Amino acid sequence: MPIAKISPSLLSGDFGILAAECKRMVSHGADWLHMDVMDGHFVPNITIGAPVISCLTKHLNAFLDCHMMVSHPEKWVDDFAKAGASLYCFHIEATQDASALIDQIHAAGMKAGVAVKPKTPISTVMELGDKMDMCLVMTVEPGFGGQRFMAECMPKVKELRARYPNLDIEVDGGIAMENIEAAAKAGANVIVAGTSIFKAQDISGTIESFRTFVNTEQALLEAENKK
Repeated sequence: MPIAKISPSLLSGDFGILAAECKRMVSHGADWLHMDVMDGHFVPNITIGAPVISCLTKHLNAFLDCHMMVSHPEKWVDDFAKAGASLYCFHIEATQDASALIDQIHAAGMKAGVAVKPKTPISTVMELGDKMDMCLVMTVEPGFGGQRFMAECMPKVKELRARYPNLDIEVDGGIAMENIEAAAKAGANVIVAGTSIFKAQDISGTIESFRTFVNTEQALLEAENKK
């Protein structure tokens, strides 16, 4: 049974004290740290690259979940591996050979994730389920924080979970207390949240609530599968 992994999005943190923000999230119970890498081409914004990841790993002992919102993701695999990234998640829309790219990521010593935009059919990644370590179903358009959660993406999660009961399935975009139950019921177990965690009055409590929702629903799904 996949367990909950809560991955606060550092896009909502203070980049001036990024290492401290990472440590703060870990101290509040974060399992992973979600690093939004944007190149100004695949998405309009520019954020961070491998040099920042390299600096962070000197100060952290944490799982760095790198969401690569970049064109030509093949170009940056070795740089991020050397920087200390734990998981390299590329967009299916940005590559011509996802299977080969997964092999490249694994050969570099990282876990491989594949992301799909809201308008991209889940069928584009369905045959990769036995190779990828994680699938990221975007619940907003990539490139900006603070967008509204798109509940219409939940059938993708449900379809993916039905076929791959043990796969890590991540959701990213607008996740908050008012919709975490929907995401968990659909089958997501890796939860990315920025604003709802960083601006919470009780960060530890919010992370733990997300975890409880996910683990409860995963247990129910497992029981259903055993019938």
